[in-house]
Amino acid sequence: MNALAPLLLVGLIVPAADPLAEPADWPAVGGDRGGMRFSELDQIDRSNVGRLEPAWTWHTGELADRPGKTIECTPVVVDGVMYVTTNYLRVAALDAATGEERWSFDPLRDHPYPFQPTSGGVNRGVAWWSDGEPDGERRILHGTADGRLFSLDARTGKLDPAFGEGGVRDLRAELPPAARQLPYGPTSAPAIYEDVVILGVSNGEGPGVAAPGDVRAFDVRTGAQLWAFRTVPAPGEFGNDTWAGDSWQNRGGANAWGGANVDVTRGLVFCGTGSAAFDFYGGDRHGENLFANCVLALDARTGERKWHFQTLHHDLWDHDLPTPPVLTTVERDGQSVDAAAQVTKTGHLFLFNRETGEPLFDIEERPVPPSDVPGEQAWPTQPTPVKPPPFAARHLDESNLTNIGEANRESALEQLKRFRHGPGNAPPSLQGTIVTPGTHGGANWSGAAFDPTRQYLIVNSTNVPNIMQLVPASTNNRYRYGHAGYDQFRDHEGYPAIAPPWGLLTAIDLNSGEFAWQVPLGEFPELTARGVPQTGTENFGGPIVTAGGLVFIAGTKDERIRAFDAATGEELWSAQLPAGGYATPCTYAVNGRQYVAVAAGGAGKLGTPAGDAFVAFALPQE
Repeated sequence: MNALAPLLLVGLIVPAADPLAEPADWPAVGGDRGGMRFSELDQIDRSNVGRLEPAWTWHTGELADRPGKTIECTPVVVDGVMYVTTNYLRVAALDAATGEERWSFDPLRDHPYPFQPTSGGVNRGVAWWSDGEPDGERRILHGTADGRLFSLDARTGKLDPAFGEGGVRDLRAELPPAARQLPYGPTSAPAIYEDVVILGVSNGEGPGVAAPGDVRAFDVRTGAQLWAFRTVPAPGEFGNDTWAGDSWQNRGGANAWGGANVDVTRGLVFCGTGSAAFDFYGGDRHGENLFANCVLALDARTGERKWHFQTLHHDLWDHDLPTPPVLTTVERDGQSVDAAAQVTKTGHLFLFNRETGEPLFDIEERPVPPSDVPGEQAWPTQPTPVKPPPFAARHLDESNLTNIGEANRESALEQLKRFRHGPGNAPPSLQGTIVTPGTHGGANWSGAAFDPTRQYLIVNSTNVPNIMQLVPASTNNRYRYGHAGYDQFRDHEGYPAIAPPWGLLTAIDLNSGEFAWQVPLGEFPELTARGVPQTGTENFGGPIVTAGGLVFIAGTKDERIRAFDAATGEELWSAQLPAGGYATPCTYAVNGRQYVAVAAGGAGKLGTPAGDAFVAFALPQE
């Protein structure tokens, strides 16, 4: 059936009061509150996707007088209006059918603030809230990486005077005085449960003192803080004994920087937390370090911990959980089970019963190499799922060095002799260790999508190792070691020195725990011209899935957006973007026409030319 046909009729009668029940919309950055990134729309399908063409392009115009900067925003679309965040944190409301700007709000230029945005000032989107009445209150919640939360009238873009101080909530107000001057603020979209807005933040990752990474919740009408979950527990709180001595104090990291997903039926909020600061040396934080690197299930009304699972003990690799778990439904023994699927930078997928936290595939604690860095006590085992297999490379040695050319391999071999290497959990060292996967993953904030028609989890991943070398700190520092930089392991031409594929798109059957398919994602045209099989590229920006049987994803260094067959992984369509699409797309319908839209901001970690566009594609109009 054509999913658009009944929508047009309903739309002529009355606007949907609850966008979560309206298939034409994309009401949250994850599609739904649980982050499935699935749309019931099927006007664009496998038979016609090859006919997609640009329908409109909107430019932010922000790069004319400022340096190039990426866009990581997934648009939110409700009742024919698209809400986006731009290169420099502006919010804009666009006509989703034409790209025409309706209003915009600039928090940096119109509302000066003494703190610089952390994490480069990136932003991955806004949250949309309404009181449920057709003509009632509608708000856009916008968290900025300088430590503020704005509430805007969704119709006009004006600040809500009842929220915080004139529409602005200072998120630093509750921080300890010593932390208020430190890097702090949200980079991912807020999550919404009823009248509660829930935030994770980016904060310092060390070395040195950092602001806390607590998960926090606020009243969506007033901005009053409702609860805060302490991710580094204080004495007397559960988990404090996993921090030796007073190492819990002034501890950064352990933050849900990737945001949160919500089970609206159970009233649960799910997060994945980052590594504890300092990312690469834990000699001053002996222990497992809860709740760093944890899947967290919290009561959305109170912040009470319902369950947790730590996917990595005493992290030394910056292998955060960079995204919240996707809330899915799978089959076990003929019964439907609501699940939480957590992808990781380490290339593993952990699957849990959403209500109890029970693993749905066995997880083993397996021995890992020790550290010989003075003062360090690496944890002796790490949790490893028995199923599914890793979706990214988990080791580096001569057997999987680059094979794209003889000179490329020789340069990789020369470097390999200088650094430690081997299994994925080989710890950083003073000599330098090749860490596989690298600090960009595996999976990253790009996350994953879930196809409920097949129970496939679709995840994009990167195979680019890092070289992590610790260096002694100067005597006037409060910490013992820093590091030599975030150097990637590359050959003499600058290509990854591990054998391709360097970027992958994988469909994992969550019922069987096996791969349904896996294909390279992206290419280097100059290597293709040399006769090198498609290598894939490092990628940022995740997939979405539709009832039309399609997976849409951009994210690759070749600056293209692609459509794949959700059943087989066959590439069916691609288009060149005006700049790299380092963001997750969305899909929606207006007046019976389905669109696929993506930000094309370029720049960022992949270093391609910057852009300032949002591009929407659709089938040609008859």
